[in-house]
Amino acid sequence: MSPPKKWLSIAVAMLAFAANSLLCREAYLTANIDASLFTLLRLASGAIMLLILGLPGRKFQFRPHADLPSALALFGYAILFAFAYGSLTAATGALILFASVQVVMLGHGYWQGERFSQTQLFALLLSLAGLVWLLSPGLQAPSLIGSLMMAGAGVCWAFYSIRGRSSRTPLQSTAQHFLLASAMAFLAWLLLHGEGRVNQNGVMLALASGGLASGLGYAVWYSVLPLLQSAQAAMLQVSVPVLATVGGVVVLNESLSQRHWLASAAILGGILLFIRMKPGRATG
Repeated sequence: MSPPKKWLSIAVAMLAFAANSLLCREAYLTANIDASLFTLLRLASGAIMLLILGLPGRKFQFRPHADLPSALALFGYAILFAFAYGSLTAATGALILFASVQVVMLGHGYWQGERFSQTQLFALLLSLAGLVWLLSPGLQAPSLIGSLMMAGAGVCWAFYSIRGRSSRTPLQSTAQHFLLASAMAFLAWLLLHGEGRVNQNGVMLALASGGLASGLGYAVWYSVLPLLQSAQAAMLQVSVPVLATVGGVVVLNESLSQRHWLASAAILGGILLFIRMKPGRATG
């Protein structure tokens, strides 16, 4: 892959990931779509897109027992994500999601034997302090329920990402996970759907979130991921909440508090500092 194509693919993938927050929030604001229906349409359209992109000419092999934990994590992420955006701005939701994912994955690395330098520990504590301050009670605090749901979505996504590290065919595996998670979302929709309207705008936003921002976005990201070092990939993903913030302000006319900006600086700055520092020597 040529350098221009590589960086264009990276830009498309990061914009797609940020667009998920904007599309979900817009669907709630303008279409009042039910969150369980949004989840179903997003996962089903994502599965179709991934199957189209990843499986032509290849034998489709379902592994229900191996895929079920990942599919459950994907479903948990998607439905908590959709319900959380009923009460969070696109910018705040993306920031909480990103921070939760990073904290869980770093904690998993530590549990697996990685050891952090003093600077890395400081960076991690800075990010955690920013997240705690963002969610602490006050006039400018986001919805506690929405924040907890988005943090739960981040935990689910982190679990899904950790399980996916060992996959030799990530695109095909993700397609299967989306397909299984779609079945779970259908059952959830039957049980949970409320009085939200079903209109063309809401359906189109959900399909765009699934087919384009999720399915196509993941396909593009997986095509370029082998060309990146782990630290590069992690640093690039820091741009997602930044892009979601800009999009929320420009596209959705969101107004952000001083607390959000300062917390963002602490969370994202801490994570960037952590990534840039070399890991400390392992002990024990």
